[in-house]
Amino acid sequence: MKDLHETQMKGFKLRFAEADDIPLILEFIRELADYERMLPEVVATEEILSESLFEKKMAEVIIGEFKNTPVSFALFFHNFSTFLGRPGLYLEDLYVKPEMRGNGIGRIMLSFLAKLAIERKCGRLEWWCLDWNEPSVKFYKQLGAVPMDDWTVYRVTDEILVKLAKSFSE
Repeated sequence: MKDLHETQMKGFKLRFAEADDIPLILEFIRELADYERMLPEVVATEEILSESLFEKKMAEVIIGEFKNTPVSFALFFHNFSTFLGRPGLYLEDLYVKPEMRGNGIGRIMLSFLAKLAIERKCGRLEWWCLDWNEPSVKFYKQLGAVPMDDWTVYRVTDEILVKLAKSFSE
């Protein structure tokens, strides 16, 4: 039996994902990637998600269900702030199916994650948002979220990641 968390929205409940949710999680990831115009970048598979989420427990997922139908998900993990000396929650992805947007589901999910962060003694909850995604930017600012304008995200992947790793032992 899945542990359901009641919310203030009638018919909407949250629950932590279980291993049998892997196909659903991958479906949500693909829908989000399609919305973000990044579908070709999705290389995740059910096997990769199973290992990462449920064997190694590198991240967690909550599923939002409206009248017992999955309509949203959030994938998050702990990071750590050296300045605070405490962990934080990093929200990697939050997705609400288009037909369910505008009903407060995103706010409920972020509120749940904020509550979870406090329960886990985290110093902050943070995430990235694509600059062009104006509806999300507006929504996050209405919640009181502050964009980190003075910071630039850096990333190494693929061949550059391998090259950097090899330079350690050369």
